[in-house]
Amino acid sequence: MVRKDPNKPKGRMSSYAFFVKYCREEVKDESVDFAEFSKSCSLRWKGMDDGARKKFLECAESDRQRYEREMARYVPPKGQKKKGRRKKDPNAPKRNLSAFFIFSNEERPKIKATNPKLGIGDIAKILSGQWKTLQPPQKSRYDIAAVADKERYLKAMRIYKETAAKVKPKSSSSSSSSSPSSSSSSSSSSDEE
Repeated sequence: MVRKDPNKPKGRMSSYAFFVKYCREEVKDESVDFAEFSKSCSLRWKGMDDGARKKFLECAESDRQRYEREMARYVPPKGQKKKGRRKKDPNAPKRNLSAFFIFSNEERPKIKATNPKLGIGDIAKILSGQWKTLQPPQKSRYDIAAVADKERYLKAMRIYKETAAKVKPKSSSSSSSSSPSSSSSSSSSSDEE
């Protein structure tokens, strides 16, 4: 288990978090029910005009700048990496669709044509309701299509992984335990000799 680095910069605070901290200072000595305190802070925040929020927004902005400065200088300890979302390979095959998504893709244009003013969320609610009331014989058509799409995806992924294993450099393929990459790493080592 990886422990949290104590030297990592403290996360940035939102303007609302600064406001709650300010409210906490006001009731510091009193014993307060947390649920009621949170609710009252929320109501006060919603009722505030932009002028009153300004100082909290400024605090949040300066804290954001502090965080970005500290993160730019931060070097994680050996064995840890800076967290970030892994980038999706644009060449990777698209994921398979579930039966519901195949149904939705088929029915969405029909709903949009009859009700052009509906938003995405409203259309999703209608599609969900239709899916729930769909009879099993009708659903089976979409289930079969979903199974076929999953087979397509698995086949495409297998091909993608095989080609990716051949393209990757030796250092990354040697850490993989799949058979194609181990054979490619042994062939690349013989090429180097």
